[in-house]
Amino acid sequence: MAVPGFQEFMLPLLLITSDGNDHTLADVLDRLSRDLHLTEDDRREMLPSGRKTRFEDRAAWAQTYLRSACLLESPRRGVFRITDRGRQVLRNGPARVDIAFLSQFPEFQQLRRSQGQRPPGDGGDGSEVPGPDQTPHEALETSYQNLRRELAQDLLQRVKAAPPAFFEQLVVDLLIAMGYGGSRRDAGEAIGASGDGGIDGIIKEDKLGLDAIYIQAKRWEGTVGRPVVQAFAGSLEGQRARKGVLITTSQFSQDARTYVERIEKKIVLIDGEQLTQLMIDHGVAVAEVASYTVKRVDLDYFGAE
Repeated sequence: MAVPGFQEFMLPLLLITSDGNDHTLADVLDRLSRDLHLTEDDRREMLPSGRKTRFEDRAAWAQTYLRSACLLESPRRGVFRITDRGRQVLRNGPARVDIAFLSQFPEFQQLRRSQGQRPPGDGGDGSEVPGPDQTPHEALETSYQNLRRELAQDLLQRVKAAPPAFFEQLVVDLLIAMGYGGSRRDAGEAIGASGDGGIDGIIKEDKLGLDAIYIQAKRWEGTVGRPVVQAFAGSLEGQRARKGVLITTSQFSQDARTYVERIEKKIVLIDGEQLTQLMIDHGVAVAEVASYTVKRVDLDYFGAE
């Protein structure tokens, strides 16, 4: 089973508050989970950002939408309860409470207009949220991840098409951006300077050079299997090295990944997908186009509530 869309949370949440008591989001989650027949895995599923569970995010947005339509009210910080309008809605026995249902209330309509969203009946169907199962946070995160995925694909194609010297420089820039290699000059001299037994370069683990990391970086086309990784491990043994990074623009086989998990030496495998994600994370070969700051109410400012 999967976590249902946040609109599916609205009626169960309103029913929970029908007791007239004050509630917090934390104290209704277990009941909501049972009413929606969710498993523990469903409850632990995270948003793409990894900062919040999808279940908690959808429950919070359901509460926000119900308050926007004045079916719930917030008497004080972090607390909500049903209103007279909410009780009347339940007495009518609705089969479903969703955005289209809430749009009958003028307060909700006004809120949607103030957000620059099209009111129902004006060429829309009442479901303004991108994807009827997504909260606004999820829609934002999904759009961001889609843009990031497209950027990563473009980066990988350009890296594969670039000359070998460019790829070596890219490795240098990325490792420096990640905090390795000491100075740019040190790293530049180390990468591509060895060529000894499958080792393409040696880089400092930190700026003090307390340990060394041996590197092999190749633009392979096909899947990199265990023999290549095993040969790299042998090269490390010949250097009496304990740590290595193997970078490719393609991918590693599962057998290769299993192998590095079982050996004593620490070898990190970076495939093309991870390479581009690291480039994006550390600002290598990418430029910022726009930045959006998502804000929330500063509850401390309203501390007197």
